[in-house]
Amino acid sequence: MRDPAYDVLFEPVPIGPLVAKNRFFQVPHCNGMGYRDPRACAEMRAVKAQGGWAVVCTEEAEIHYTSEVTPYIEARIWDDSDIPALAVMAERVHDCGALAGVELAYNGLDGTNLHSRVVPQAPSALPVISGSSHPVQARAMTKRDIANLRRWHRQAVDRSLRAGFDLVYVYSGHSLGAAHHFLSRRYNHRSDEYGGSLRNRMRLLRELLEDAVDEVAGRAAVACRITVDETMYRDGIDRAEIEEVIGELGDIPDLWDFVPGTWEDDSVTSRFSAEAHEEQWVRGLKALTSKPVVGVGRFTSPDTMVRMIRQGILDFIGAARPSIADPYLPLKIEEGRPEDIRECIGCNICVTGDYTMSPIRCTQNPSMGEEWRRGWHPEDYRPRHAAEKALVVGAGPAGLEAAMALGKRGYEVVLVEKSRTLGGRVSAEARLPGLAEWIRVVDYRLGQISRLDNVQHFLESDMTAAEALSYGFDHIAVATGSQWRRDGVARWHTRAGAMSIGGLPVYTPDDILAGTRPPAGARVAVYDDDHYYMGGVLAELLQGEGYEVVLATPEPLVSRWTVNTMEQHRIQARLMEAGVELHTSRAVSAVLDDGLRTECAFTGREGRIDADAVLLVTARLPVDGLAQDLLARRDDWADSGLRSVRAVGDALAPGTIAAAVWDGRRYAEELEAPTDDADTTPYRREIVALSP
Repeated sequence: MRDPAYDVLFEPVPIGPLVAKNRFFQVPHCNGMGYRDPRACAEMRAVKAQGGWAVVCTEEAEIHYTSEVTPYIEARIWDDSDIPALAVMAERVHDCGALAGVELAYNGLDGTNLHSRVVPQAPSALPVISGSSHPVQARAMTKRDIANLRRWHRQAVDRSLRAGFDLVYVYSGHSLGAAHHFLSRRYNHRSDEYGGSLRNRMRLLRELLEDAVDEVAGRAAVACRITVDETMYRDGIDRAEIEEVIGELGDIPDLWDFVPGTWEDDSVTSRFSAEAHEEQWVRGLKALTSKPVVGVGRFTSPDTMVRMIRQGILDFIGAARPSIADPYLPLKIEEGRPEDIRECIGCNICVTGDYTMSPIRCTQNPSMGEEWRRGWHPEDYRPRHAAEKALVVGAGPAGLEAAMALGKRGYEVVLVEKSRTLGGRVSAEARLPGLAEWIRVVDYRLGQISRLDNVQHFLESDMTAAEALSYGFDHIAVATGSQWRRDGVARWHTRAGAMSIGGLPVYTPDDILAGTRPPAGARVAVYDDDHYYMGGVLAELLQGEGYEVVLATPEPLVSRWTVNTMEQHRIQARLMEAGVELHTSRAVSAVLDDGLRTECAFTGREGRIDADAVLLVTARLPVDGLAQDLLARRDDWADSGLRSVRAVGDALAPGTIAAAVWDGRRYAEELEAPTDDADTTPYRREIVALSP
């Protein structure tokens, strides 16, 4: 039974003509699947409905071909041919007991129209503001264009109802919709009745809301998602303006969904924000409307959720990332087992699915995006096929996931770890600046394993092939991780010896994570040819410990890949503010006795960085010796009863923590029939039907 302190979270709440069964609301979020993978989207959302979310929404759905966001893959509701794909999701969400919402978007300045090749339309003639600085400029909308937009929006509302949605969004948030662009002084330079004063700038939003309410005619609810503060910019929407907007329009829609600034402001990583970080922007706005209010804040604590409700800040606990990390979060609170929640770690690996146009993924929840494709479920596991035993060597993210998933399938599992602690790289990296919440990856799995009588674990157990063969296991998973290279091999230098190494002391991230440090007061050069978080976070760590730090990278930005996790600008700003000396677009060609020789990534012009030590953040090598030894002794397997050996996670190929966790789950799912050598695609795909 649930804790009575959380009863308020399970009160039903009216939304116009609807009643949400509780206060858990999965707000619209992108997923990298959209119109390309409708059944995968539908099943992903359905699992959340199974998990107790009262309202489950789509990502943004483009309403018209004149405003589309190619190359990004969102939902589409351009015409009637798009209804069946969206109807699948609405139907599956209803099947699982939730209300289904759709977010209608006319992207305006954010729509590049690379697919339709039509000139984008916006309140004023400006370059498009999509993240890739496309050489595309929008034209200023005429009165006829605005009338067209209103008509297209009404048509999209009608299609949404025919697709079966209960809740229809008017999107004016994240700087991703035309209504936002008209509202903001930054983008609206008009002098007619749609520009100038705030009342004029909110005119389009009012019209879209009133049109939507009229079109649904009580058959569905209307929501408005709106930016409450353009936090990063001058001349944008501010608190005073949004209070006036809500004061004017507050009672038109049936629900308000408040968001700050841009998507980057809304989904800040845990490295740069805490739970409920959006409270500062949302607090007090609920008092301006009689309609219910939803907001987000990477909520994982039921106590924080209750505070949001009790203090009158929100009516609904909105979530995107926490609903991805644990689709069953509401049900676990309701059943009195909040300790079973897969708490979101705020790494934004989920966001990278949208940025890379690939199916959504999650560090905590490896089943995310695989619900329909592979039939994986976050809570339900297929029973074992036989009474067999498995040995998992290495208790990092892949080993922990493999052991837990095998245990939940019913296999007898022994997990061995050569060190004195469980968690591998996660336990080490969670001690770095801003990454403390990443330890949740370990905590969740250890908590689950502790309840499985069929899973044992042993520390300080360094395993050899001979010993592993002596125990009579049917299957062995080698999850022994990886180690960082000391020779500079990565993307710039792809072969050993390409970077000459002189007498300067060389360190790797493994050294720093193990507690080894250069001499006190040393000038340390960090060479980052990895381009994810490690180079930047170690530079921040060492600078904070009193070292003079220089960071060099062949990329024009530090931690370049974190553009995909929407934190690169924050990482670079933090390093600059901390005093780290940055050398971008410079590769290290040689480690000398007293510094580094560098070359410009564009011209090849040589340079030099003086340093007392160098930290190479380059590539990693799998620690797969045990796997190779076992495979070399295949002739001994039959006598030992061994049926399979596989390297898992970083021991197979170093990657992200999310990739390691996913591979651990895949190992457990495919224990009986691994698919690495399959001749056909081992997961389901949506196949495009040819038009007549």
